[in-house]
Amino acid sequence: MEKRVKYVVVTGGVLSGLGKGLFISSLGTLLKSRGFNIIPIKIDPYVNVDAGTMNPTEHGEVFVLDDGSEVDMDLGNYERFLDLTLTTKSNITTGKIFKQVIDKERRGDYLGKTVQPIPHVTDELQSWFKEVARESNADIVLIEIGGTVGDIENLIFLESVRELSLEEEVIFIHCALVPVMGGVGEQKTKPVQQSVHRLREIGITPNLIFCRSEEYLLDSIKEKIAKFCGVRKEFIISGPDVKNIYEIPLILDKQGVADKVMKMFGCESVEKNLYSWNEFVSTLNNPEKQVTIAITGKYTYLKDAYVSIIESLVHAGGKNACKINLRWVETTNLSEEEVFKLLEGVDGILVPGGFGARGVEGKIHCIKYAREKDIPFLGLCYGFQLAVIEYARNVCNIKDASSTEFKSDCLSPVIDIMENQKHTLAKGGTMRLGIYPAILKSDSRIRNIYGVDNISERHRHRYEVNNNYRAVLENNGLIFSGVSPDNNLMEFLELPNHRFFIATQAHPEFLSRPLKPHPLFLEFVKSCIGEEVVSEIMSNPPATDLELLNDF
Repeated sequence: MEKRVKYVVVTGGVLSGLGKGLFISSLGTLLKSRGFNIIPIKIDPYVNVDAGTMNPTEHGEVFVLDDGSEVDMDLGNYERFLDLTLTTKSNITTGKIFKQVIDKERRGDYLGKTVQPIPHVTDELQSWFKEVARESNADIVLIEIGGTVGDIENLIFLESVRELSLEEEVIFIHCALVPVMGGVGEQKTKPVQQSVHRLREIGITPNLIFCRSEEYLLDSIKEKIAKFCGVRKEFIISGPDVKNIYEIPLILDKQGVADKVMKMFGCESVEKNLYSWNEFVSTLNNPEKQVTIAITGKYTYLKDAYVSIIESLVHAGGKNACKINLRWVETTNLSEEEVFKLLEGVDGILVPGGFGARGVEGKIHCIKYAREKDIPFLGLCYGFQLAVIEYARNVCNIKDASSTEFKSDCLSPVIDIMENQKHTLAKGGTMRLGIYPAILKSDSRIRNIYGVDNISERHRHRYEVNNNYRAVLENNGLIFSGVSPDNNLMEFLELPNHRFFIATQAHPEFLSRPLKPHPLFLEFVKSCIGEEVVSEIMSNPPATDLELLNDF
């Protein structure tokens, strides 16, 4: 007999950015700690097929999965909290679902029928939900509907889950804002009332309401929301501000959220195991030391553009009992002197990924500062490429060294577009995307950090080190300590006789987990603290199958 899958649908009201993704991630953490097999799905009601062509300043970081999918940043939270490896099926967009329906119509699959949003799109969505559940062998599917109730673009998705609830076991959870206005200090419930009213007009009544506010809700406020929204008081949940996002599962657990969900589903109470999570949060909130790390880039005014990097540093900081203070350095139109002044006193420098010419020279100045001042340096993707350019210019004396990405007519293209990318016209989903293997140099520092000869990391780029310059770079002391299996693509570089100077063409931030920090970030933070980096084999390094510890 096929098991009966259960569904939890999370909607949002009032405004975006309330933390629906973090709520789902946290609830999933609690349910997983009780032994349930969880799979999340994020619905983004935009017409883009995926997040790949979207500017990070508009929609936050583009997160990349093993299978090469460019997805919403919430899937990063899902993977980090739930310790899962997700696929493209866990991210639905309007563009993706409509394309699927249109492709069926073009093939004649609908046998001449008039194709309409209802029932054809809603049926396709429900089939999608069930297929994800079946493929992952899930006990509970967590579905987050992006945007807010009342947005015209997410109506079709709300209708699909309403229809789903007629046939399957579905619980609806609504996230809404309870603001405190001015000097009065009173928690206001009208925004919650209005958004729940809109939801009920669509035909959905929430079973539980998660209320975001600065502080825990007063009992009187809970009673008021319960009365006006038709939800029992014990199912009104507080979502107060926290020091760090990893406290959220513990705050929900104190209010018995997972137990309430299990009770609504008729599941028996199961003993939980949150010891390791509690220990991690306690260490984060009570650090023994602190460091300041500069993150350089051009999207620094929107921190969500670098969320995976920030969280990877937090994971490493937690493991090292160290608070990570970030210094954001916007590198656009900065001279070398200005950059050096901004970097005074930092314990480490991280140059992240990016695209285009803006801010490039400022980043190169930052790398030069790290190299010359013996400051720990970690370069990611674009940071790797710019480290090669900086070394070529200032050590190899190739003064016009550059990249054809931002200087198409440069005389010394030490970074050039990949051969298989030269004739690509489409921008979406055409880069070198997803997980790729690398072979590590046996006597290198990077080999000692990973502890194995062969590793796999996620990628997102079009440009690579130009092999015509490989010899001159290596002859001048730069070590390419990791390469592709065919020895054609440079994956890692490092400098000997430097405290920590490592860069990678990959995006290791996508594989870091709270209870198992990525080794590159772990050792980078150690070097910033002043400790020696690892010189012995590490156990359980990241790999393609991501067999991460299940410490829940």
